[in-house]
Amino acid sequence: MNSHEIIEELSVLLGEHRIKTDVDSLQHWGSDRTRHFEVKPLAIVFPSNTDEVQQIVQLANKLHFAITPSGGRTGLSAGAVASNGEVVVSMDKMDKIIKFYPSDRMVRLQAGVITEQLQEFALENNLFFPVDLAASGSCHLGGNISTNAGGIKVIRYGMTRNWILGLTVVTGNGDILKLNKGMVKNATGYAMQHLFIGGEGTLGLVTEADIKLDRTPQNLQVLVFGVPEFASIMPILHAFQKEIDLTAFEFFDRLVMQKVIEHSRIQPPFQTDCPYYVLLEFEAPYDIVVEKAMQIFESCMEQGFIWDGVISQTIEQAKNLWRLREDISEACASFLPYKVDVSVLITYIDDFIKEIEVFFREKYPNISICWFGHIGDGNLHLNILKPENLEKNDFYNQCKDAMKTVFATVEKYEGAISAEHGVGMTKKAYISYSRTEQEIEYMRGLKRVFDRKNIMNPGKIFD
Repeated sequence: MNSHEIIEELSVLLGEHRIKTDVDSLQHWGSDRTRHFEVKPLAIVFPSNTDEVQQIVQLANKLHFAITPSGGRTGLSAGAVASNGEVVVSMDKMDKIIKFYPSDRMVRLQAGVITEQLQEFALENNLFFPVDLAASGSCHLGGNISTNAGGIKVIRYGMTRNWILGLTVVTGNGDILKLNKGMVKNATGYAMQHLFIGGEGTLGLVTEADIKLDRTPQNLQVLVFGVPEFASIMPILHAFQKEIDLTAFEFFDRLVMQKVIEHSRIQPPFQTDCPYYVLLEFEAPYDIVVEKAMQIFESCMEQGFIWDGVISQTIEQAKNLWRLREDISEACASFLPYKVDVSVLITYIDDFIKEIEVFFREKYPNISICWFGHIGDGNLHLNILKPENLEKNDFYNQCKDAMKTVFATVEKYEGAISAEHGVGMTKKAYISYSRTEQEIEYMRGLKRVFDRKNIMNPGKIFD
């Protein structure tokens, strides 16, 4: 069946008002924040419930067209890019909070609910949803689930996976599965919901989720430290973790600080110029917790781990300190950064960073790199900045060549080539650095079980 006939069938199924084929719409809904791949979908469709998603998938099996899921399109690994005539299934109209279960501290919602919308709903009910990302104002919960998103609170609260109590999915075969149904304790065989968390839409489409909420943290305090060398960061982390439950532990380097201050026009937290900076957050329901934090801070200064520091005195000051971390991506955007997120054991982070910095100094002396990330859970973000005098394509080619060494170093330290952004297409060629061929073959086998005709987001994670 040709493209025109597929579009006609989809129009009959959903109505002409819920299908788009104009060039602007194809580009908008067929892409994410990566810009390395051609965007070329066949059409965009907008279902409003699970049954309609099932009908679309069943039609795809019948007419042999591929499907790419689309959430908030904030991904950085081309997992939601439709580049080969796929039908993009947008979750924009599946944005309802279905039911709140106060006794279970759980909410059932559709996959198109925006993360910030859930955070606000939780606060209105004196609860808290802790998965917090730079893109919380636009990313969808379905996308967070499909990439197992992390963010700034992982050190305390864990990844998205930790907050999923149940999923409704439409498999690639067109079946609706209601997995786990919100149970905290369920020992009845395989926990299949976990296959779809981080599955990047390759096994099926998440349409609804049962999400756990938590109590609201009390009196959050934010500290920013200036650090003389990277080797000082881990002792600071260990010193605080011995005494205090941290909710965040972030780091960034001098170059990042300069970019944020220049871009956002905010005041530096203190006048001392430092090679590295640490931002940490903790809950302080009692004064004694703040007193303990200040004692640790003073001890770290005496040992030379910290050069300077500041603690938030007001909620507004805490927000401004967080901007030093949250504004990084926007501040670096004009340099067309090639973004890499990796993770290694905290034990190896210092050695890993040293090796990567030596490699770039020797091989690419004209290119600047900057570091930041959720270092308290081993997650590093390496941003490679494009020089003004280097053509965009040449820059991307150099970055792709550099990735072989970067990911080989990740493999050396038994880390992951993707900590929280997923594999998509940008890292597909490098998956063997984190997964054995045997593991990849088992993943292919799972895909054949749930998606016999290979219609669900083909070409993502592996071929």
